[in-house]
Amino acid sequence: MAYFKIVEDVYFVGAIHWDRRLFDELIPLPDGTSYNAYLVIGKEKVALIDTVDPTTINELMYNLKQLNVKKIDYIISNHAEQDHSGAIPLILQEYTNSKVVTNKKCKSMLKDLLLIPDEKFIEVNEGDKLDLGSKTLVFYNIPWVHWPETMATYLIEDKIVFTCDMFGSHIATSDIFDTKDFYLPAKRYYAEIMSPFRVNVRNNIEKIKKLDVEIIAPSHGYIFKNKDLIISAYEEWSSENVKNEVIIAYVSMHGSTLKIVEHLKEELIKRNLKVHYFNLTVTDLGAITMTLLDAATLIIGAPIVLTGIHPLAAYVCYLFNLLRPKTKFLTFVSSYGWQLNISQHLLQHISSLIPNLKAELIQPLLINGFPKNDDFEKINKLAEEIYLKHKSIGLTS
Repeated sequence: MAYFKIVEDVYFVGAIHWDRRLFDELIPLPDGTSYNAYLVIGKEKVALIDTVDPTTINELMYNLKQLNVKKIDYIISNHAEQDHSGAIPLILQEYTNSKVVTNKKCKSMLKDLLLIPDEKFIEVNEGDKLDLGSKTLVFYNIPWVHWPETMATYLIEDKIVFTCDMFGSHIATSDIFDTKDFYLPAKRYYAEIMSPFRVNVRNNIEKIKKLDVEIIAPSHGYIFKNKDLIISAYEEWSSENVKNEVIIAYVSMHGSTLKIVEHLKEELIKRNLKVHYFNLTVTDLGAITMTLLDAATLIIGAPIVLTGIHPLAAYVCYLFNLLRPKTKFLTFVSSYGWQLNISQHLLQHISSLIPNLKAELIQPLLINGFPKNDDFEKINKLAEEIYLKHKSIGLTS
């Protein structure tokens, strides 16, 4: 993708990765992604704010050449993760007089990750300014939006804040100013990347709100000329509020667990609870992750394999534990066969997989084989208990 002007002497020069479908060998990218590098041209100095994933370095170099960039004085590194920093060594080779500007912690990480020598750095602290001549950059630490060293760079004259991963979205588009459809890509990105750090995110939102900002320019996805769009969304997602929603994430080997969760789903819907229903064998985990931002209750449905839960369910529990959702209630439903007297062992197994979830555990429902008439009554009672739990925290009428 070619460069384009944001305001006078400030340009997007990054890369659009249209066909990337996996991030960190874990996170699905159904819509691709972008690496938003920015060029700020002052009357005296030129700064490049973040770079690109090394696989797309040719796009960045092409854009710099199209703009006839003869020198880069400063490479601002807001974040050490390689999809933004990985091309720094290549830029240093091309623009040999350039220096990497970042904070102390990011400097240490860049030296370890990219083997950049110490003499190539300029270390900055909170509130330090960098004068480019007619353009002034100010640096603010925004730690633990998902890594500890992240900072934001604020361009005073044009009221632009470059926030790196914060406020980003994984989306490949030729018009990243067109934010009418920003919500779901940004929500998915927040859920997968930022949600475990929601307390820190809330603190850093307040820091950004204190600046006189007209444009928010993250390093993935959309650029926001209406800052309130993304800030208000982040305030919603990072709050401790939940909605009258239930997630059922299940796997079934021979149809018994499927029958349990199907009946439970219908009983919950009858009670006016919104249900998100995911078959773990086919579901994009990013879709489940988005619903975790809102759902008050999480239900895992899985058969017993040997003496533990199905490995797919165990994997999802492990991921949920990493994400630390604000879910209020948790339960597990299962069908078992020859495994007798497993209830206590199973509870211990589940608890060991999700120690970070602070949700209240509703007594799991374990059914021998295919559910019978009295089992359906137990499922109905579980649905009613979930309904009453929601009612107890003001989610139902």
